[in-house]
Amino acid sequence: MLMGEFQHTIDTKNRVIIPAKLREQLAPQFVVTRGLDGCLFGYPKDEWAKLEQKLSEMPLAKKEARTFVRFLYSAATECEFDKQGRITLPKTLCDYANLTKNCTIIGVANRIEIWDEEKWRSFSIEAEENFDEIAENMIDFGF
Repeated sequence: MLMGEFQHTIDTKNRVIIPAKLREQLAPQFVVTRGLDGCLFGYPKDEWAKLEQKLSEMPLAKKEARTFVRFLYSAATECEFDKQGRITLPKTLCDYANLTKNCTIIGVANRIEIWDEEKWRSFSIEAEENFDEIAENMIDFGF
C-alpha cells in the first residue's frame, strides 16, 4: 500500500526524487499521467493495467468517456528510476501540475500523487477545515 507525505524538489531537467518507501512499490517501471485536482497520478504497472481495463470498457459513444480516456492516455508516460531514485517528468505533465520547484509526493493506496507544494498546502488546509463534514458524507459510500 502506498502511503505517506514527502517534500522534494524538481530540478531544471524536470527530475524529481521519488522517496525510497514509495519507490520500492513502484519499481521497476510505473506510469505517470494527469490526475484530478491539478496533480499527477503515478500507478504501479499492475494498478495501471486494472485502470486500463476499466477505461477500455467505457462507452465510446459517450463524449465524456472519450474525453476522460483521451485526457489520461495522451499525457501518460512510463517512468524508470535512475541511480539516484529520480524520474524525469515530461514538460506537458509539469505544466499541467504547475511543477516548477517544490513539490509534495503522497501515497494514496494504489497510486502516488505529485503536487505543487503550494497547491497541496491549500488543498490540505481546505480538507482539514471540512474533514468532519466530508467524513459524515462518506456514509454514502458505505464507509
